[in-house]
Amino acid sequence: MSVKPQYSNIHDWEFYASAILTEYEQSVEEGLDVEAYRDLFTAVSKLPKNEIKKELGDVLFEIVSNAKQRDDYKYIEPSDPDSIRALRKGDLISEKADEKVLESKIHGAWVGRVCGCMLGKTLEGIRTNELIPFLKESGNYPMHRYVYRTDITDDTVKKYSYGFADRIYADEIDGMPVDDDTNYTVLAQMTVRDHGKDFTPYDVSRAWLRYQSKDAYCTAERVAFCNFMNGYEPPQSAIYKNPYREWIGAQIRGDYFGYINPGNPEKAAEMAWRDASISHVKNGIYGEMFAAAMISAAAVTDDTENIILAGLSQIPYTSRLYESIMSVLDGYKKGMPQADCFRMIHQKYDEYTGHGWCHAVSNAMIVAASVLYGNGDYGRSICMAVETGFDTDCNGATVGSVLGMRNGIEGIPEYWKKPVNDTLHTSLFGVGTVKISDRVKMTLEHIKL
Repeated sequence: MSVKPQYSNIHDWEFYASAILTEYEQSVEEGLDVEAYRDLFTAVSKLPKNEIKKELGDVLFEIVSNAKQRDDYKYIEPSDPDSIRALRKGDLISEKADEKVLESKIHGAWVGRVCGCMLGKTLEGIRTNELIPFLKESGNYPMHRYVYRTDITDDTVKKYSYGFADRIYADEIDGMPVDDDTNYTVLAQMTVRDHGKDFTPYDVSRAWLRYQSKDAYCTAERVAFCNFMNGYEPPQSAIYKNPYREWIGAQIRGDYFGYINPGNPEKAAEMAWRDASISHVKNGIYGEMFAAAMISAAAVTDDTENIILAGLSQIPYTSRLYESIMSVLDGYKKGMPQADCFRMIHQKYDEYTGHGWCHAVSNAMIVAASVLYGNGDYGRSICMAVETGFDTDCNGATVGSVLGMRNGIEGIPEYWKKPVNDTLHTSLFGVGTVKISDRVKMTLEHIKL
């Protein structure tokens, strides 16, 4: 008797061939010489989800795994820490944070992340062809406040394909709702609590298995989780049948390593590498290192340009991420208008494809631009990150962390803090709902480890 799974019951994130066109696009961007197989990738993508599609997907994975890099590829993008360090460029900040303001800054970073995430959570998944008209119709463009349930009418629900009726709104919450972006911040804290600051990538993988179910993970994280279950350890867990390996998933996980290394971007980035390498490669790793280093630097400098440069100083200058962030920074310094900067990002990455919408580089560009053009204003910065589209809750959260750390808790207006009410709901096993202020106290303890 032949025993086979019911393929229709397997989630697309767990069925490699379902994302085979993403794999092709990803491989081309990495400079792999796979263009001769383009028609095969396309043909496999059109097959129904069955045994044949799985087997052909396995063949394509072998092709990708053994593909040579094109001779004309101009980027050098290693994933191992020594090679990354060898390709850094720029001044390395190392400055002791002022202990008199450190508690305020850590508190600001936590609350800033949570509120920025909440702002974007309501709109996660919407595209700008509907986002901008909706914001204009609701009197919230340029964006300057949360989206409320009272903004949503029957006509809104009928008019837009985005599912406004089923979203979570800031005027009806009892604290920050469960979200993967904030779960990961607490999960990182639990990892440090359990394993100390010398935690390994393997320790992180075990924490993932211990604290959350499979359904809590998406895209590259879901692939890595399944790989852990099947015996693959880091860094192989990031590589095996993972077409999402340079997506934003790691970039949203680095904040805590910035929190516990204030003024030491190098150490923050190194910890971020340990976390990122279990599920991502190359620019997927750099995104987390960039975010952690920026947040660390924001503890000791108010200069937003220097915050961006501190993030860049920890990643290879030969990478696509470095080049893309520098294009944002150079444009800003030359007087490029805000609208033109965000238009440039949309021209470079297509928000209507999953790969463009969820890639680490596209979203890191939005984060950098929002930090720069927000000019230190917390509300303006997170709103800029969200109204631009792409991964709204992720970008709102990261920008919120940077500005919250920079400005301190007093620099976040009460308007943004009030709906959250010092309360963070998580879906972590044995953690559940926590007080943000308690998490701040634990963070201050971890800084001293």
